[in-house]
Amino acid sequence: MRNPILVALDVPTAEQALSLVRELAPVVGGFKVGSELFTAAGPDLVRSIRATGASVFLDLKFHDIPHTVSRAVAAAVRLDVQMLTVHTSGGLAMLQAAEQSAQHTASQTGRTAPLVLGVTVLTSLDGAALAEVGCDDHVGRQVERLASLAVRAGLRGLVCSPLEVAGLRQVLPTRMQLVTPGIRPEGSDPGDQRRTLTPAEALEAGADWLVIGRPITASPNPREAAEKILASLPKDRRS
Repeated sequence: MRNPILVALDVPTAEQALSLVRELAPVVGGFKVGSELFTAAGPDLVRSIRATGASVFLDLKFHDIPHTVSRAVAAAVRLDVQMLTVHTSGGLAMLQAAEQSAQHTASQTGRTAPLVLGVTVLTSLDGAALAEVGCDDHVGRQVERLASLAVRAGLRGLVCSPLEVAGLRQVLPTRMQLVTPGIRPEGSDPGDQRRTLTPAEALEAGADWLVIGRPITASPNPREAAEKILASLPKDRRS
């Protein structure tokens, strides 16, 4: 099993991001590039990270009409990212277009198709916040509804809170890979994440990948923090 730690590069500049990549690449499984960093540094940063040999999770949460999302996914495939995200609330046609574009563009370019991950409910949202935007105020039901839609669309993975992983494992095909933000090592500050588990707890629940940001990147010694988290995981998940 691959090292499941994906470090969220939630920093404002390419220089900071690449410094973290160089320091952490030997002890983590890959790096997440989100909206702030991509807006600041653009595709060139992704290319620079890939040039080091590290895997990239492009977390831009595409949500638009199917044609636009299809073209955005194709551009991401040409950047050679290993994972990318789309909002499952974009609907069946949009999700199908995203997966089909990933497969088609990968075939055209001789690459491995990235894992297109459907984002269900953001980990910063609780029942009250869902109700405010007109959704089912039961987080678990909303997650399962959107997860089922992703399965129908042919997606091969989901992003979900670690608290929903165990329940989803009961209803999803075993092939679905689950990526979990909201991971906080024992004793760390939860920040703006409301639904969290420790790394070991999330893996035990059935997560495949753990997105961890500030507990590593805001540490005085990021590599030491990453190594400590890695050591807390089951031995078969540390390679």
